[in-house]
Amino acid sequence: MRLLIARCQVDYAGRLSAHLPMAPRLILCKADGSISIHADDRAYKPLNWMNPPCTIVVRDSDPDDADEAHLLQVWEVRNRDDDTLRIAIADILHDSDHELGADPGLVKDGVEAHLQALLAEHPETFGSGWRLVRREHPTPIGPVDLLCRDDAGGYVAVEVKRRGEIDGVEQLARYLELLNSDPHLRPVRGVFAAQLIKPQARVLAATRGITCVTVDYDALRGLDNAEDRLF
Repeated sequence: MRLLIARCQVDYAGRLSAHLPMAPRLILCKADGSISIHADDRAYKPLNWMNPPCTIVVRDSDPDDADEAHLLQVWEVRNRDDDTLRIAIADILHDSDHELGADPGLVKDGVEAHLQALLAEHPETFGSGWRLVRREHPTPIGPVDLLCRDDAGGYVAVEVKRRGEIDGVEQLARYLELLNSDPHLRPVRGVFAAQLIKPQARVLAATRGITCVTVDYDALRGLDNAEDRLF
């Protein structure tokens, strides 16, 4: 990963246009080819970004161009849809490269992990006749918590969260896009399961055709009889 702190101006042109005036910002260039621009606040998402696959051309500024005379570099990033991200750099305050290696992925907390395990043991929580196909079903961007079949035999991807928010819905929507590209699985529908689902997440899920299910952790734990366990 390359970390660049620079005084820069950023212009995005595509389906929408956006402009960030000259100011100090953090630019992240990740190993997957993505670029994102961050301010010193709003950790939720970057100010602007370009996802891979994309091409990056870095050139020195043109001293004969009045608009570039005060710049050091100009980055031109273009994706396959021909959207462009232009980063005009006036000063570089920090520039470093770091090898992060393979990421082990998000480790669920104890409650969320146990909730997933309980739902895997009791898929009928979602409806009569449901059965589990596989836990942690792999996709190119990460595993789906549960892959099930409903009473009609259709595949259903279930994402399990302790607290259901917009990010979880977006995550499931990306999984569904990949799963539905597999002719052996499609059509695959989605279920977003959590102990508590925020209203904004429910609205987004409805627009994506995803069903929201609120699950009662304590009730599920009652199905998990400790006397039946060896340990």
